[in-house]
Amino acid sequence: MPPLVDHIIVVDDASKDDTARAAKAAGDSRTQVITLIENQGVGGAILTGHAQALALDADVSVVMAGDAQMDPDYLPALLDPIAAGQAQFTKGNRFYGQGSFTGMPTHRIVGNVALSFLTKAASGYWNLFDPLNGYTAISREALQRLDMRHISRRYEFENDLLIHLNILRVPALDVAIPARYGEEVSGINLRKQAPRALAHLFKGFWTRIWWKYVLQSFSAVALMLFGGLALTGIGLVLSAWAIAHTLGPATASAGTVVLAVAPLLSGFHMLIHAMVLDIQESQPAR
Repeated sequence: MPPLVDHIIVVDDASKDDTARAAKAAGDSRTQVITLIENQGVGGAILTGHAQALALDADVSVVMAGDAQMDPDYLPALLDPIAAGQAQFTKGNRFYGQGSFTGMPTHRIVGNVALSFLTKAASGYWNLFDPLNGYTAISREALQRLDMRHISRRYEFENDLLIHLNILRVPALDVAIPARYGEEVSGINLRKQAPRALAHLFKGFWTRIWWKYVLQSFSAVALMLFGGLALTGIGLVLSAWAIAHTLGPATASAGTVVLAVAPLLSGFHMLIHAMVLDIQESQPAR
């Protein structure tokens, strides 16, 4: 860890290896080891570290995984936007240019791209990418506003954190940081975790819309979204009816077809406009 780091909090999430012993043996006076009696999951371990960072009056809390994929040399780049007041949350992005994710398995690249788009829609941070990148930094101000009790403790943690931060309108930025890959193998069961992640993103999307655009402001985004969904639904039903009545002897008139197409097109237009407004709202101030 570079000299600019004041505290090093090592969270041993009921590990079966020598994580805690090795951290203590390093002999760095800045280090504090927290050993959890029961496994809390990646989110639980990280939130434990954040809570301790608050207790230590840290200005910024940074997450580095224990697999050495997160290079401390890039720590200043992660901290600069927060120090400059441009953001209160920053995260690494491995997809910043050609060759930047060399060494990442192909299935993980494809999965990250697909998950990134879904996370953009669910979290509202359309300016962010690579949501599973855990190399993050968050300011004390943002941490104090965050209710950690409601954030997922398991593999959905990164996505859930972004959703909660966006509801609080915390400005966030990506920082181009390459990952370092060794011979470690991910323990994530994709067949088991993928459906859970999709269900969580779906629920998170509607949670964010309800809190951010209905309860807090009832903005044009909510009007466009709900109105667009209603018109699109009506248009689909009428379109299905019109198609059914044009097969064989035509019984649907031109007016009936227009009546079916009009709400469908209007609804689709309103949904696009709701997305555009959501994208504009997520852009950080410059």
